[in-house]
This record gives sequence, structure tokens and C-alpha cells, in this order.
Amino acid sequence: MAWLVSDGRVLASAELADTHRARRKGLLGLDELDGALVLRPCRWVHTLGMRFKLDVAYLDVDGVVVKTVQMARCRMGVPVPRARLVIEAKAGAFARWGLRVGDVVEIRAGDGVDGTA
Repeated sequence: MAWLVSDGRVLASAELADTHRARRKGLLGLDELDGALVLRPCRWVHTLGMRFKLDVAYLDVDGVVVKTVQMARCRMGVPVPRARLVIEAKAGAFARWGLRVGDVVEIRAGDGVDGTA
């Protein structure tokens, strides 16, 4: 378990998908998502086989959000060359969190900082 933190405030809990197998599985088979999924490394995503719409944030090597999109089910994303990781959350989460392009997001492990991107 990890936490997404921006400007000193916790946005959400997060699961890390930082192995090939975990990234490939992603959110497939889930009906709900509390918090977020962090895919690292990652430059693009798809929603083929997904059961709900997603908010997707692309972060650069410094943890800066370079692009956000809301993706409907069964769509292919476009690669974002500057992205080094992707945060996925249930559609509407980013609005609740106040997450925007230009924000810096840290991924903090339960007992310490896992780093920005």
C-alpha cells in the first residue's frame, strides 16, 4: 500500500503495479476502485475490458502531471512520450482530489517516501 501526496496533502491510497505482470493485469476484472493504481514505468494505457470509466494522469520523471484524461471503457490511449508513470482512478476522482496538470505527485510507501516519479 502506498499514498499519493501532492503539496503536503494525501490525495488517495494507491496500489503499485511496478512489475510486468502487475501492469499487464492493471484493473482488469475489477468492478470498483477505491483509491488509485500507479503503473510504473508506463507511457500509455487502454481501457479494453474495463468495467468503468477512468481518470488517467501521466507523470514525468519528476512527478509532475503532464497530462490528464478521462477514458471511457473500451478505448485506446495515446502514448505520452514524457510520461514515466501513470495514475489510474475511477472517473471523477481527480476532480474530487483537485489534481491538475502541473501538480507534483509523490508516491509514499506506508513507512516512508518511495519518491516522485
